[in-house]
Formats: sequence, structure tokens, C-alpha cells
Amino acid sequence: MELLFVVLISASLGLAARYVVRGRETFGAALLPSLSAAVSTIVWVGLLWGANWQFDGGWIWVAALVSGPVVAVIVGALIPARRRAADRALLTKLSGGKA
Repeated sequence: MELLFVVLISASLGLAARYVVRGRETFGAALLPSLSAAVSTIVWVGLLWGANWQFDGGWIWVAALVSGPVVAVIVGALIPARRRAADRALLTKLSGGKA
């Protein structure tokens, strides 16, 4: 049940992260919330099973709910420049260098 809460809270924080970064028109609306939820889930399960942390401890919540949104903000900050460069390269390729 706690994993469901981690996924929902992290996806909500990832949705908020979408509106923190610039250039959000270069990626889909579900990318950052999905990425945030996935990273938080992986961290939660890794700490729960791999590091034997308890699910009712505070640090597992902090680690899981901070890691996902931080990764989402970093990815959201990196995507726009790469997307614009890829779009320019594709336009140049498709137009035969005339654009």
C-alpha cells in the first residue's frame, strides 16, 4: 500500500516539476510525472529490499520522494536544448541544407 502512495505522491511532484522547468513545450505532459514516479518506485524498492530499510521509517520516504522529482527536474532541464538541436538537424537534413 505504501508503494502506491509513493507512486501517486511522486507523480504529483513530477507534475509540479513540469511547470518549474522552461521549454515544457518540447516534451509531453506525462513524461516528467511518469519519470518521477518510476525513479521514486525504483529507489523505494531498492531501499526496502536491497538496503533492508523499513517502510515505516522516515528516511525511505525522504529518499524516494526527493529522488524522483530531482531527476524529473534535471531531465526536464536537459531535454529542450537537445530537442531543439535535433529538430534543427532534422530540418536541415530534410530540406537538403536550404533551411
